[in-house]
Amino acid sequence: MLSLLASNAAAALQLSGRLEWVRKVEMRAVENGVIAEVLVAPGEHVEEGKLLLRMDQREAQATSLEAKAGVARQQIALDSAERELGRAQELFDRGLIASEELKDAELLMAAAEAELESARAKQAAADVLLERTELRAPFDGIIVAQNGYQGAVIYKTLQQQPLIAVAPTSQMLARVLVTSDILRRYRPGQSAKINVRGQLRTGTIYSLGVEAVRIDPDGAVYELDVIFDSKPDEILRPSEFVQVTLP
Repeated sequence: MLSLLASNAAAALQLSGRLEWVRKVEMRAVENGVIAEVLVAPGEHVEEGKLLLRMDQREAQATSLEAKAGVARQQIALDSAERELGRAQELFDRGLIASEELKDAELLMAAAEAELESARAKQAAADVLLERTELRAPFDGIIVAQNGYQGAVIYKTLQQQPLIAVAPTSQMLARVLVTSDILRRYRPGQSAKINVRGQLRTGTIYSLGVEAVRIDPDGAVYELDVIFDSKPDEILRPSEFVQVTLP
């Protein structure tokens, strides 16, 4: 239970708190499939963009190749329509064909352009589906959870747990519980001190609770979060106890 160690309104407040992630990103498969590879384990530090998990890509790769072939075919059709329009324009200028025939060539050209754009859209959609067969780290951080295993069949609508969960390690939150009277004294951005494992850190007030986490006999209790930078070579974990000093 978090306790208020000093409560003199004219002096700094020292409170007992706990660490929390600034945020945690839970990653799931967006399409049905089979897990082909899992490349990380819980507790592993990863860099932004690192491949974490790959689904079986064969179907998505085939769809992507088919879409690229479709673009190539429509490009050939467009080139042919451009040549036909050029010939029709030349014959029209020489008075050898009627304006209706020139108009037909223009319509064929416009249709070929539309078909090419449609093929490119299909290719873009296929490339997105192929990209979504891989889960990559959205930022530098630590693997918090890993619930995917090679060979597992995944249904996108039946994922109760994330396949991978990642949290940044460059910053942490120190969370304390305070009454509404104390909460009203502070604003986001104000400086604060955090004692982590005997080392004093400087941070700033990150957020002030809006809804009460519990109701005590003395009144409602709210969360107050202080954000601070953490060191690359240290591993701080949520729920570790810290001391927070508020001005």
